[in-house]
Formats: sequence, structure tokens, C-alpha cells
Amino acid sequence: MISYITGDVTCPQGDGLKILIHIVNNLGGWGRGVVVAISRRWVKPEQSYRLWHAKDDNFTLGMVQLVRVQDDLIVANMVAQNGYSYKDNPAIDYNALRTCLSKVAKRAKELGAKIIAPRLGCGLACGTWTEVEQILQETMDDLDVTVYDLPTKENI
Repeated sequence: MISYITGDVTCPQGDGLKILIHIVNNLGGWGRGVVVAISRRWVKPEQSYRLWHAKDDNFTLGMVQLVRVQDDLIVANMVAQNGYSYKDNPAIDYNALRTCLSKVAKRAKELGAKIIAPRLGCGLACGTWTEVEQILQETMDDLDVTVYDLPTKENI
């Protein structure tokens, strides 16, 4: 089940363990999109991602890195963006996203964790929410998933 709320995904609501999922690229770039907010709140996800890329230790599309940032929160760096997006060239890799989400779902079930997310891959990676939402529903079938939308003038 997917629920939607307005708020900051880096300040998740509710009790219990949560996994914040987001998409990263396969080039080692970190500095635009939701990762900026993640880095403002915690340094460890970016440091871990950059080290993972530098070591080239299984750093490929479809891989996931879990980084604990609080007792009740884990950040999942999911490699599901192939390079950078350009005009008419979306970088999101839906197959890699499906693979990443399946891995996260398995771990979330083992840990009894809830999933929190921004609108994955629909910003810089130029994905479509209809496609991403379908993949989320398929891979997170019996998990509690909350998608955070940033406040706008219309929903404040």
C-alpha cells in the first residue's frame, strides 16, 4: 500500500524503523536533487556512496547500499540512474529500479521496516511517476510505503 503525504522525506513521520529509498547514478555524481537534502541532514550516505564508487566494489546498476543514519532510519542508495539525463534522454533505468526495490523490500521485510521515499526518479532522472508507482506496487506489495511530496504554494 502506498500513501502520500506532504513534507520533508528527511524528517519522516511515525514510529518504528524506516528505510529512506532514493536513486543515485552510476557515475559517482552526488550534488543535485534529493541527495542535497539528505547530505544536509546526514553526512554518512554521501560519504558511503562516494567511497563505494571509488572502490568500484559492485557499483553497478541494480545494486543497493544501505547506510544507517539513526537508530530508526536507514538510507538506501539505489543505483538506478544510468548516467545523467539530457533533453529527451531520461537516465532512469526501470529494470535497475525494479531490481533495487526488490532487494530493499526483502531487507525491509527481514527488519520489519517501513519504506519512505520521494517521487523516485521523477526529477533529474526524468522518469514518469506512473511507471515508478507501478514498479513500487509490484515490488513492495505488502510493505507500508509513504511517498513524500514537497510543499507547494497549493498544498501549504
